[in-house]
Amino acid sequence: MATSISATGFKGGFSSSSPGGWGSSILGDDHAMLASVGKPVRAQPMMRNVNEGKGLLAPIVVITRNIIGKRRFNQLRGKAIALHSQVITEFCKSIGADAKQRQGLIRLAKKNGERLGFLA
Repeated sequence: MATSISATGFKGGFSSSSPGGWGSSILGDDHAMLASVGKPVRAQPMMRNVNEGKGLLAPIVVITRNIIGKRRFNQLRGKAIALHSQVITEFCKSIGADAKQRQGLIRLAKKNGERLGFLA
């Protein structure tokens, strides 16, 4: 948040008619002195999916999101991702895969979901 302080806000002010005084500018005119205090305000980065609208199933995903609403859609998507991760974990247990291989399969599933458009 940027704030500014005006020197003329005090009783009597700091302006002077003499050249080079508190309120004088380079040109010699009396002006209020402004000082910026604080950090500059930065725009918040937008987190967007680089594959938005791409993929075989992306149009279906976008239409579904628009129909049921973004909040409800994200809740359902989260549940589906969690369920899919559980299925992958159970599969890894049944074949005797270690945690590193399981994590690799989960990453592969995410990449495939992006390519197909599930994460649009």
